[in-house]
Amino acid sequence: MKPPAPEAPDAPKHDGDAMLPPAEHWLTAFPLSIFWGRDGLRAVWGVIVFLLAFAGLSSCFAPLAHFFYPKGTIILPMAPGRLFLVEGISLFCAAIATLTMARLERRPVAAYGFQSRSCLRNFALGLITGLVLLSLLVLLLHTLGLLAFDARLLSAGAALCYAAVWLFGFLLVGLLEEVLGRGYLQFTLTRGLIAVYRWLFGPRYANALGFWTAATALSYCFGAGHGSNSGESPLGLLAAGLAGFLFCFSLWRTGSLWWAIGFHTSWDWAQSFLYGVPDSGLLVQHRLFATHALGTTWLSGGLTGPEGSILFLPVALAGAAIIVITLPATHHGYIAADNPEPAAEQRRHTSVLP
Repeated sequence: MKPPAPEAPDAPKHDGDAMLPPAEHWLTAFPLSIFWGRDGLRAVWGVIVFLLAFAGLSSCFAPLAHFFYPKGTIILPMAPGRLFLVEGISLFCAAIATLTMARLERRPVAAYGFQSRSCLRNFALGLITGLVLLSLLVLLLHTLGLLAFDARLLSAGAALCYAAVWLFGFLLVGLLEEVLGRGYLQFTLTRGLIAVYRWLFGPRYANALGFWTAATALSYCFGAGHGSNSGESPLGLLAAGLAGFLFCFSLWRTGSLWWAIGFHTSWDWAQSFLYGVPDSGLLVQHRLFATHALGTTWLSGGLTGPEGSILFLPVALAGAAIIVITLPATHHGYIAADNPEPAAEQRRHTSVLP
């Protein structure tokens, strides 16, 4: 009888249904283990490298924007060209930084919230939901005498043209803010915090605690980032932070950013172009209507726009309910391709995160 072939030295050993992991990579040995763990570059270094890469790229391309729009000058209402240039450059830098980290960590870009499964469906649902909810908020403000429509500013032909122009512009905004605020950073902070919570409390709730701690921190940064807008208010900043939570909830349900990108796009487009109200305190040129707020600022939103109204809160709750109804809970957070748990364990626990 022919003797069995010897096993390769690094091949995993089988013992019944259990499989022992292969020998650890040399990068995980001390002192390199300070930077590299079992699942790749440690989260804290990943966040630092990503932010440095984005900042470095932005500083290289910023002179292009400053050539057309000198630094420190604020031209309001905002023109489409300025939005395209500023947001387009920032989106390019965020995309390159994300691709760089994906290559460095040997992960697919899909791991950072860009899964292809149901992406068109989720994006379309987000577009519809953002448009419907913003329209309901505007209708409520108008019915209560808190928002007045002064005049129509565009003819039919110009309206169609600028509707398309601004839709593309706010698609850039949606992509940028989701890639930067809830893409690589959300994934990596979640991954690092899960390790901390597993060490502190065990594995039972570590996934949820890691994801929502990261979501809380990034949603706070997302809200605070709107503070530099002229006309912004404390309620408006709170609303922006709550919107960040809403987007994270859709990510938690699906593992995908596409619903959030669609919602972000149509919400901003409907505010800025369709109804001509301020968007986080900013107005745009070539909007369909001229409007102004009436009454108490905390009810009407004032110069902030509908997001500065207390009536935004029930709208945000309605958005969460729509997510539950329309987005099947196929994931709770992320399921990474390099997750160390066996496939059978992943099937039993749909809330597995990297």
